[in-house]
Amino acid sequence: MELLPSLISGLKPVCAAFPDSRQGRAGNIAMADFGLSAFAMFFMQSVSFLAFQRRLEIGNGRSNCQTLFGIEKIPSDNYIRKMLDDVDPVLLLPSFTRVEQLVAEPTVRQTFGRLGGRTLVAWDGTEYFRSENLGCENCLTCKHANGKVDHYHTLMAATVVAPGHSKVIPLFPEFIVTQDGAEKQDCERNAVKRWFEKHGNRLRPLRPVYLGDDLFACQPIVAMVKDNGDDFIFTCKQSSHKALYDFIAGAEPERHEVKVRQRKSTETRRYRWFEGVPLRDGKDAMLVNWIGMEIVDAKGKVKFASAWVTSLAVSKYNVAEIAEAGRARWKIENESFNVLKNHGYELEHNFGHGEKFLAMTLAALNLLAFAWHSLLDLIEPPWLAAREKLAKRTTFFGDLLTLTSYVVFPSWQVLLEAINTSTIPPELLKNQKIE
Repeated sequence: MELLPSLISGLKPVCAAFPDSRQGRAGNIAMADFGLSAFAMFFMQSVSFLAFQRRLEIGNGRSNCQTLFGIEKIPSDNYIRKMLDDVDPVLLLPSFTRVEQLVAEPTVRQTFGRLGGRTLVAWDGTEYFRSENLGCENCLTCKHANGKVDHYHTLMAATVVAPGHSKVIPLFPEFIVTQDGAEKQDCERNAVKRWFEKHGNRLRPLRPVYLGDDLFACQPIVAMVKDNGDDFIFTCKQSSHKALYDFIAGAEPERHEVKVRQRKSTETRRYRWFEGVPLRDGKDAMLVNWIGMEIVDAKGKVKFASAWVTSLAVSKYNVAEIAEAGRARWKIENESFNVLKNHGYELEHNFGHGEKFLAMTLAALNLLAFAWHSLLDLIEPPWLAAREKLAKRTTFFGDLLTLTSYVVFPSWQVLLEAINTSTIPPELLKNQKIE
């Protein structure tokens, strides 16, 4: 059991570097403890985790916050929210950079590698907070016809995905907030440009292929990716790309067709493609390759149809794999946003809003916990064994919370072994008290 303790030990100095807004350091609690306490709540999938650990500490003089997360003193929930409000989420970048390094490890590269060992990185935006009553200086606003104003937060996510694989790994997001000096509110396209400028070069060893919906299939984004030596597969709708579809109308595309056995029936997958077509009107239009795909059932009914533009060279030997990679864009919604919002992470829950950075920093910590969970599921044997034994995510984290509510474990290794063997070492039960 090496990875999880090393990740936590790496997060501690990151949190220790958070700015301390206290006058005279009242309370004598280290800044690392504020960040680690918030992260522990997301990692353990429970808003009650810190409360249970305070009870354990009263009865036993120590808690799992200390032994598992390296927290010296557990601050109150209000104190955590107050102290993290001044913490810009960008300060968490070193921990996300560690995630990227793990994605580059052979085991993970082999799991997620597609298109000849490339890493698929899906882009998409999602809202995670909205209120008529609460707001901060980083909120976007939406005025309704009745005069009411909503304050809301969104982020532009970048997530490692792969067709045929249920795991996804969130990378550092770009928060969509109105920029200094800008007259218009921020948007996904502007956010993805900032994200690429900040992180694109660092991710180049992963040989990324960027995936996105139709919003990103525009000249500035395509040029940005292509001019920097990377590749893309973006959804391309006819309604928003009239010039491109007019250009290919009536022309004869390259074609390829395969039959795929699906349970008790057979479906036909039809591919069409053109190379070197203009993305838009104008002499300066970027040239892209266009792929159309249809899935037809045994009765001839079209079950699925979509189209993409890509910078990748297309042939009958790889068109199916490129199309499957393009379809994997949906995983950022199904396996990432859906899980974050509905399966334990409660991304849309208001854990604390603050007046400055709090909502954003808590969201970043939540994504970091999700990224760690995904990596542990892949490359940490004791963690993986415990996950497989309990199968359901809710059961696993429920058992984690129950065990750590009553017993102080000296290490993650001992805790996960207790789950795997269904046995708590007798010496841990001696002198355990709950106040």
